[in-house]
Amino acid sequence: MIGADPLAEVELRELVPAVIGVLVGRGADFATAEDAVQDALIEALRTWPGDPPRDRRGWLVTVAWRKFLDSVRSEGSRARREERVAAATLAETGGARNADDTLDLYFLCAHPQLSPASAVALTLRAVGGLTTKPIAAAYLVPEATMAQRISRAKTTIAGRRLTTPGDLSSVLTTLYLVFNEGHSGDLDLVAEAIRLTRRLGTMTDSAEVDGLLALMLLHHARRAARFDSDGRLIALADQDRSLWDRRLIGEGIGTLQAALARDHLGEYQAQAAIAALHADAQHVDDTDWVQIAQWYDELLRLRDTPIVRLNRAVAVGEADGPAAGLAELRGLDEDLPRYFAVEAHLRERLGDLETAARLYARAAERAASLAERDHLNRQAARTRSGED
Repeated sequence: MIGADPLAEVELRELVPAVIGVLVGRGADFATAEDAVQDALIEALRTWPGDPPRDRRGWLVTVAWRKFLDSVRSEGSRARREERVAAATLAETGGARNADDTLDLYFLCAHPQLSPASAVALTLRAVGGLTTKPIAAAYLVPEATMAQRISRAKTTIAGRRLTTPGDLSSVLTTLYLVFNEGHSGDLDLVAEAIRLTRRLGTMTDSAEVDGLLALMLLHHARRAARFDSDGRLIALADQDRSLWDRRLIGEGIGTLQAALARDHLGEYQAQAAIAALHADAQHVDDTDWVQIAQWYDELLRLRDTPIVRLNRAVAVGEADGPAAGLAELRGLDEDLPRYFAVEAHLRERLGDLETAARLYARAAERAASLAERDHLNRQAARTRSGED
């Protein structure tokens, strides 16, 4: 039974982007192709338990294409021409296409005219093979809201064909956005982002894809240590490193080393190198801040942004002293996320606890989450009381 077989459901999800890609490759517009594949999946869930096909992918292609043609006919389009295209394509390819179909979907779902939120939702739906319900649950929004978001995204890219190579950097940005959404509902977005990035790595010859995968693995390895039993956020320096997943760290470092060996450095590789240096330290005092600061210099050459400079100020403050870190803060906008938290940390290291407490409190007022706000308020209380 498909409904009772998790492996079969995973296989279905893996097949979805390839089948959509086949239909788009035959001339179907993305929105109609995606709807046709979803209809085919419903039919598969209904009929496969009693009569499973030998070639599941071929079955889905055939049924989804028929669903697409039915839709075209219902709209009064040129059905006979579509039928001829279908027959010719099936004769030429035997109903199969290669991984380029799925790769095209990555680029299409990361289209520049889509908002980041829409790009993420569409990627999870079309490339991840997920239905609207778990995507909505992961984003903590009503299913109807997510359905509208996906529908608007499909309308935006309706009729667009990939006649030129896509922008890989946009695809990676979208996948990293999925990763950073965190964990909620029945769908673990972190695990889903890693899964999709792994798949993308099998389709491309890009060191940056491997760099992003390494970065995800290294961050994910610290997952169990990020919150205490009461759900309170724990800063990196205070985490119980025995809880870090050493298997994921080993895989992440190995993936990064292979990417760096290709001598085509990108920003995700540089970020992964910084994460690897943190992961490699058995204790916070073992952290190689000098190397981390050097990697931030590399990252600045690749992507000079205020956020990178803010993070570099932390590294410089640890490597060369808090006064040097504060000097790096000069000229940066106080409206930057975490600006006051960084300044508070550096002021505390200088011994100015009164100023640090005030800055921690200001940072808490601008926190992006309740967990972060609680953490910063606790930092403010701690420094007010003069505790170490």
